[in-house]
Amino acid sequence: MMPLVEPLPEPQAVTAPLSSAALVLVGTVPVGAEEAVRAFCADVAGLTRAVGFREPSARLSCVVGFGAQVWPRLFAAPAPSNLHPFVPLHGVHDAPATPGDVLFHLRAERLDLCFELAARILEKLGGALRPEFEVQGFRFFDNRDLLGFVDGTENPTGPAVPVAVLVPAGPHAGGSYAVVQKYLHDMDSWNALDTAVQERIIGRRKLDNVEIDEADLPTSAHRLLTSITDESGEEREILRDNMPFGSPAAGEFGTLFLGYAADPDVTETMLRNMFLGDPPGNHDRILDFSTAVTGGLFFVPAASALEELAAAAPAQSVAPEEPPPSSSLGIGSLR
Repeated sequence: MMPLVEPLPEPQAVTAPLSSAALVLVGTVPVGAEEAVRAFCADVAGLTRAVGFREPSARLSCVVGFGAQVWPRLFAAPAPSNLHPFVPLHGVHDAPATPGDVLFHLRAERLDLCFELAARILEKLGGALRPEFEVQGFRFFDNRDLLGFVDGTENPTGPAVPVAVLVPAGPHAGGSYAVVQKYLHDMDSWNALDTAVQERIIGRRKLDNVEIDEADLPTSAHRLLTSITDESGEEREILRDNMPFGSPAAGEFGTLFLGYAADPDVTETMLRNMFLGDPPGNHDRILDFSTAVTGGLFFVPAASALEELAAAAPAQSVAPEEPPPSSSLGIGSLR
Protein backbone atom coordinates (compact mmCIF):
# COMPACT_ATOMS: atom_id res chain seq x y z
CA MET A 1 0.00 0.00 0.00
CA MET A 2 1.40 3.40 -1.03
CA PRO A 3 2.01 5.78 1.90
CA LEU A 4 -0.18 8.86 2.00
CA VAL A 5 1.61 12.04 0.95
CA GLU A 6 0.65 15.24 2.72
CA PRO A 7 -0.41 17.87 0.16
CA LEU A 8 1.70 21.03 0.19
CA PRO A 9 0.11 24.23 1.48
CA GLU A 10 -1.10 26.47 -1.33
CA PRO A 11 1.93 28.46 -2.49
CA GLN A 12 1.97 32.09 -3.46
CA ALA A 13 2.00 32.62 -7.22
CA VAL A 14 5.63 31.59 -7.67
CA THR A 15 4.72 28.87 -10.17
CA ALA A 16 2.45 31.09 -12.27
CA PRO A 17 3.11 31.08 -16.04
CA LEU A 18 5.48 33.66 -17.47
CA SER A 19 3.67 36.94 -18.04
CA SER A 20 3.83 39.80 -20.53
CA ALA A 21 4.56 42.37 -17.83
CA ALA A 22 6.09 42.46 -14.38
CA LEU A 23 7.09 44.90 -11.68
CA VAL A 24 9.62 44.07 -8.98
CA LEU A 25 9.84 46.28 -5.93
CA VAL A 26 12.41 45.77 -3.16
CA GLY A 27 12.38 47.82 0.03
CA THR A 28 13.70 48.01 3.57
CA VAL A 29 11.69 48.20 6.78
CA PRO A 30 12.67 51.00 9.19
CA VAL A 31 13.00 50.05 12.83
CA GLY A 32 9.62 50.61 14.46
CA ALA A 33 7.60 49.83 11.33
CA GLU A 34 7.35 46.08 11.91
CA GLU A 35 3.74 46.04 13.10
CA ALA A 36 2.55 47.90 10.01
CA VAL A 37 4.32 45.42 7.73
CA ARG A 38 2.86 42.43 9.59
CA ALA A 39 -0.63 43.89 9.29
CA PHE A 40 -0.14 44.42 5.58
CA CYS A 41 0.85 40.77 5.10
CA ALA A 42 -2.69 39.79 6.06
CA ASP A 43 -4.17 42.31 3.59
CA VAL A 44 -2.03 41.90 0.49
CA ALA A 45 -4.05 39.03 -1.01
CA GLY A 46 -7.27 41.04 -0.76
CA LEU A 47 -5.64 44.13 -2.24
CA THR A 48 -4.36 42.06 -5.17
CA ARG A 49 -7.84 40.64 -5.80
CA ALA A 50 -9.38 44.12 -5.67
CA VAL A 51 -7.00 45.54 -8.29
CA GLY A 52 -7.03 42.41 -10.46
CA PHE A 53 -10.84 42.22 -10.52
CA ARG A 54 -10.84 45.15 -12.95
CA GLU A 55 -9.45 42.84 -15.63
CA PRO A 56 -9.49 39.17 -14.51
CA SER A 57 -8.15 37.90 -17.84
CA ALA A 58 -4.87 39.78 -17.20
CA ARG A 59 -4.02 37.33 -14.36
CA LEU A 60 -2.59 39.84 -11.88
CA SER A 61 -0.60 38.21 -9.09
CA CYS A 62 1.60 39.35 -6.23
CA VAL A 63 4.39 37.40 -4.53
CA VAL A 64 5.82 38.67 -1.22
CA GLY A 65 9.17 37.55 0.18
CA PHE A 66 11.33 38.48 3.18
CA GLY A 67 15.07 38.78 3.75
CA ALA A 68 17.05 37.13 6.53
CA GLN A 69 17.76 40.32 8.46
CA VAL A 70 14.14 41.43 8.75
CA TRP A 71 12.59 38.01 9.44
CA PRO A 72 13.27 37.91 13.22
CA ARG A 73 12.06 41.49 13.52
CA LEU A 74 8.73 40.66 11.88
CA PHE A 75 7.78 37.12 12.83
CA ALA A 76 7.67 34.89 15.91
CA ALA A 77 8.23 31.74 13.84
CA PRO A 78 11.86 30.67 13.29
CA ALA A 79 13.30 31.69 9.94
CA PRO A 80 13.59 29.06 7.19
CA SER A 81 16.76 27.04 7.65
CA ASN A 82 18.36 28.08 4.36
CA LEU A 83 17.53 31.78 4.55
CA HIS A 84 20.62 33.96 4.90
CA PRO A 85 21.72 37.38 3.69
CA PHE A 86 22.78 37.53 0.07
CA VAL A 87 26.55 37.13 0.18
CA PRO A 88 28.49 39.03 -2.49
CA LEU A 89 30.85 37.32 -4.91
CA HIS A 90 34.14 38.85 -5.99
CA GLY A 91 35.88 37.43 -9.05
CA VAL A 92 36.85 39.02 -12.33
CA HIS A 93 33.36 40.53 -12.02
CA ASP A 94 31.37 41.19 -8.84
CA ALA A 95 27.92 40.12 -7.68
CA PRO A 96 27.07 42.76 -5.06
CA ALA A 97 24.69 42.44 -2.13
CA THR A 98 22.34 45.42 -1.80
CA PRO A 99 19.79 46.45 0.86
CA GLY A 100 16.45 44.66 0.78
CA ASP A 101 14.07 43.38 3.47
CA VAL A 102 10.87 42.81 1.47
CA LEU A 103 10.35 41.69 -2.12
CA PHE A 104 7.17 42.32 -4.11
CA HIS A 105 6.98 40.50 -7.46
CA LEU A 106 3.93 41.63 -9.43
CA ARG A 107 2.94 39.91 -12.70
CA ALA A 108 0.15 40.39 -15.23
CA GLU A 109 -0.58 40.45 -18.93
CA ARG A 110 -0.83 44.25 -18.68
CA LEU A 111 1.68 46.57 -17.05
CA ASP A 112 -1.00 49.03 -15.91
CA LEU A 113 -2.32 46.49 -13.39
CA CYS A 114 1.19 45.92 -11.98
CA PHE A 115 1.69 49.68 -11.81
CA GLU A 116 -1.62 50.23 -10.02
CA LEU A 117 -0.99 47.47 -7.49
CA ALA A 118 2.52 48.75 -6.74
CA ALA A 119 1.10 52.24 -6.14
CA ARG A 120 -1.55 50.86 -3.78
CA ILE A 121 1.05 48.77 -1.90
CA LEU A 122 3.25 51.82 -1.30
CA GLU A 123 0.20 53.88 -0.32
CA LYS A 124 -0.88 51.28 2.24
CA LEU A 125 2.58 50.82 3.72
CA GLY A 126 3.52 54.51 3.72
CA GLY A 127 6.67 55.04 5.76
CA ALA A 128 6.75 51.36 6.80
CA LEU A 129 8.61 50.49 3.59
CA ARG A 130 11.58 52.42 2.23
CA PRO A 131 11.87 51.57 -1.50
CA GLU A 132 15.38 50.56 -2.55
CA PHE A 133 14.75 49.79 -6.21
CA GLU A 134 11.94 49.16 -8.66
CA VAL A 135 12.09 47.53 -12.09
CA GLN A 136 9.22 47.50 -14.58
CA GLY A 137 9.74 44.65 -17.02
CA PHE A 138 8.16 43.67 -20.32
CA ARG A 139 8.08 40.74 -22.71
CA PHE A 140 10.49 41.34 -25.60
CA PHE A 141 9.36 39.64 -28.82
CA ASP A 142 9.41 35.82 -28.43
CA ASN A 143 10.63 35.79 -24.80
CA ARG A 144 14.07 37.19 -25.67
CA ASP A 145 16.33 39.27 -23.50
CA LEU A 146 17.77 42.53 -24.79
CA LEU A 147 20.93 40.66 -25.82
CA GLY A 148 18.74 39.00 -28.45
CA PHE A 149 18.60 35.43 -27.08
CA VAL A 150 15.54 33.50 -25.88
CA ASP A 151 15.52 33.59 -22.07
CA GLY A 152 14.17 30.91 -19.71
CA THR A 153 14.54 27.94 -22.08
CA GLU A 154 15.73 25.61 -19.32
CA ASN A 155 12.82 26.24 -16.97
CA PRO A 156 11.19 23.07 -15.59
CA THR A 157 7.73 22.18 -16.87
CA GLY A 158 4.75 20.15 -15.64
CA PRO A 159 5.25 18.09 -12.46
CA ALA A 160 8.92 19.16 -12.31
CA VAL A 161 7.94 22.75 -11.44
CA PRO A 162 6.83 22.26 -7.79
CA VAL A 163 9.73 19.85 -7.20
CA ALA A 164 12.23 22.50 -8.28
CA VAL A 165 10.50 25.48 -6.73
CA LEU A 166 8.66 24.58 -3.50
CA VAL A 167 10.06 23.49 -0.12
CA PRO A 168 8.74 19.92 0.15
CA ALA A 169 8.31 19.45 3.90
CA GLY A 170 8.69 20.97 7.35
CA PRO A 171 7.31 24.14 8.92
CA HIS A 172 7.95 26.18 5.77
CA ALA A 173 6.58 23.66 3.25
CA GLY A 174 5.10 25.26 0.15
CA GLY A 175 7.45 28.21 0.37
CA SER A 176 10.23 29.13 -2.03
CA TYR A 177 13.58 30.93 -2.03
CA ALA A 178 13.90 33.85 -4.46
CA VAL A 179 17.15 35.38 -5.70
CA VAL A 180 16.83 38.80 -7.34
CA GLN A 181 19.49 40.64 -9.33
CA LYS A 182 19.41 43.59 -11.68
CA TYR A 183 21.87 43.37 -14.59
CA LEU A 184 22.83 46.25 -16.91
CA HIS A 185 24.09 45.42 -20.42
CA ASP A 186 26.82 47.15 -22.44
CA MET A 187 24.90 46.92 -25.70
CA ASP A 188 27.47 48.75 -27.83
CA SER A 189 30.18 46.21 -26.95
CA TRP A 190 27.79 43.26 -27.25
CA ASN A 191 26.45 44.31 -30.63
CA ALA A 192 29.98 44.78 -31.92
CA LEU A 193 30.50 41.00 -31.62
CA ASP A 194 29.82 38.66 -34.50
CA THR A 195 26.70 36.55 -33.97
CA ALA A 196 28.83 33.39 -33.92
CA VAL A 197 30.89 34.79 -31.03
CA GLN A 198 27.72 35.72 -29.11
CA GLU A 199 26.38 32.21 -29.64
CA ARG A 200 29.51 30.61 -28.19
CA ILE A 201 29.25 32.87 -25.12
CA ILE A 202 25.61 31.87 -24.54
CA GLY A 203 25.76 28.27 -25.77
CA ARG A 204 22.77 28.47 -28.15
CA ARG A 205 22.07 29.59 -31.67
CA LYS A 206 20.57 33.05 -31.70
CA LEU A 207 17.91 32.65 -34.38
CA ASP A 208 16.33 29.29 -33.49
CA ASN A 209 17.44 28.88 -29.83
CA VAL A 210 18.88 25.39 -30.48
CA GLU A 211 21.69 24.25 -28.18
CA ILE A 212 25.20 24.15 -29.63
CA ASP A 213 26.99 20.85 -29.02
CA GLU A 214 29.01 20.94 -25.82
CA ALA A 215 32.13 19.77 -27.71
CA ASP A 216 31.91 22.92 -29.85
CA LEU A 217 31.65 25.31 -26.90
CA PRO A 218 34.22 26.85 -24.55
CA THR A 219 33.84 25.66 -20.95
CA SER A 220 32.94 29.26 -20.02
CA ALA A 221 29.68 29.16 -22.03
CA HIS A 222 26.75 30.45 -20.00
CA ARG A 223 24.62 27.39 -20.69
CA LEU A 224 27.30 25.04 -19.38
CA LEU A 225 28.14 27.00 -16.24
CA THR A 226 24.48 27.27 -15.23
CA SER A 227 23.64 23.59 -15.81
CA ILE A 228 23.82 22.07 -12.32
CA THR A 229 23.63 18.37 -11.46
CA ASP A 230 23.69 16.45 -8.17
CA GLU A 231 25.93 13.52 -7.20
CA SER A 232 23.73 11.08 -9.12
CA GLY A 233 23.79 13.16 -12.29
CA GLU A 234 20.21 14.47 -11.91
CA GLU A 235 19.75 18.06 -13.02
CA ARG A 236 19.02 20.58 -10.26
CA GLU A 237 16.60 23.18 -11.57
CA ILE A 238 15.25 26.60 -10.72
CA LEU A 239 12.34 28.56 -12.17
CA ARG A 240 13.55 31.75 -13.87
CA ASP A 241 11.13 34.62 -14.29
CA ASN A 242 13.49 37.08 -15.94
CA MET A 243 12.23 40.25 -17.59
CA PRO A 244 13.92 42.80 -19.86
CA PHE A 245 13.77 46.44 -18.79
CA GLY A 246 15.33 49.67 -19.90
CA SER A 247 15.21 53.24 -21.10
CA PRO A 248 16.56 53.93 -24.59
CA ALA A 249 16.78 57.66 -23.87
CA ALA A 250 18.86 57.01 -20.76
CA GLY A 251 20.96 54.36 -22.51
CA GLU A 252 19.81 51.75 -19.98
CA PHE A 253 19.29 48.18 -21.18
CA GLY A 254 19.03 45.35 -18.71
CA THR A 255 17.68 42.05 -17.43
CA LEU A 256 15.94 41.63 -14.10
CA PHE A 257 16.88 38.13 -12.96
CA LEU A 258 14.45 36.46 -10.56
CA GLY A 259 14.95 32.79 -9.79
CA TYR A 260 12.72 30.67 -7.52
CA ALA A 261 14.03 27.44 -5.98
CA ALA A 262 13.21 24.96 -3.23
CA ASP A 263 16.85 25.24 -2.12
CA PRO A 264 18.84 28.45 -2.68
CA ASP A 265 22.03 26.40 -3.00
CA VAL A 266 21.05 25.57 -6.58
CA THR A 267 20.98 29.23 -7.61
CA GLU A 268 24.03 30.01 -5.50
CA THR A 269 26.01 27.28 -7.25
CA MET A 270 25.07 28.75 -10.61
CA LEU A 271 26.27 32.13 -9.45
CA ARG A 272 29.54 30.82 -8.09
CA ASN A 273 30.15 29.14 -11.44
CA MET A 274 29.36 32.37 -13.28
CA PHE A 275 31.31 34.84 -11.17
CA LEU A 276 34.12 32.72 -9.72
CA GLY A 277 34.35 30.12 -12.47
CA ASP A 278 34.19 26.36 -12.78
CA PRO A 279 37.04 25.59 -12.52
CA PRO A 280 38.00 28.75 -10.58
CA GLY A 281 38.92 31.57 -12.91
CA ASN A 282 36.82 30.23 -15.80
CA HIS A 283 34.13 32.89 -15.42
CA ASP A 284 31.01 33.34 -17.54
CA ARG A 285 31.95 35.61 -20.45
CA ILE A 286 28.45 37.07 -20.53
CA LEU A 287 29.57 39.04 -17.47
CA ASP A 288 32.08 40.91 -19.65
CA PHE A 289 29.01 42.64 -21.13
CA SER A 290 26.43 42.41 -18.33
CA THR A 291 27.01 43.94 -14.89
CA ALA A 292 25.14 42.92 -11.73
CA VAL A 293 24.17 46.03 -9.76
CA THR A 294 21.85 44.56 -7.10
CA GLY A 295 21.58 41.28 -5.21
CA GLY A 296 19.15 39.87 -2.67
CA LEU A 297 17.87 36.57 -1.29
CA PHE A 298 14.30 36.27 0.04
CA PHE A 299 11.99 33.58 1.36
CA VAL A 300 8.46 33.49 -0.01
CA PRO A 301 6.13 31.74 2.49
CA ALA A 302 3.15 29.69 1.35
CA ALA A 303 -0.03 31.76 0.94
CA SER A 304 -1.69 30.45 4.13
CA ALA A 305 1.57 30.72 6.07
CA LEU A 306 1.84 34.40 5.16
CA GLU A 307 -1.39 35.16 7.04
CA GLU A 308 -0.35 32.97 9.98
CA LEU A 309 3.03 34.71 10.22
CA ALA A 310 1.30 38.09 10.30
CA ALA A 311 -0.79 37.03 13.29
CA ALA A 312 2.12 36.53 15.70
CA ALA A 313 4.73 39.14 16.53
CA PRO A 314 8.14 38.17 17.95
CA ALA A 315 8.40 38.18 21.74
CA GLN A 316 10.65 41.21 21.64
CA SER A 317 11.96 43.58 19.05
CA VAL A 318 15.09 42.28 17.33
CA ALA A 319 17.58 44.71 15.84
CA PRO A 320 18.67 43.91 12.30
CA GLU A 321 21.87 41.90 12.12
CA GLU A 322 24.96 43.10 10.33
CA PRO A 323 25.55 41.20 7.08
CA PRO A 324 28.29 38.57 7.30
CA PRO A 325 31.68 39.24 5.74
CA SER A 326 32.17 38.27 2.13
CA SER A 327 32.69 34.55 1.60
CA SER A 328 32.71 32.01 -1.18
CA LEU A 329 28.96 31.45 -0.82
CA GLY A 330 27.42 33.11 -3.82
CA ILE A 331 24.29 34.12 -5.66
CA GLY A 332 22.94 34.95 -9.30
CA SER A 333 22.29 33.66 -12.87
CA LEU A 334 20.71 35.07 -15.93
CA ARG A 335 19.22 32.29 -17.98
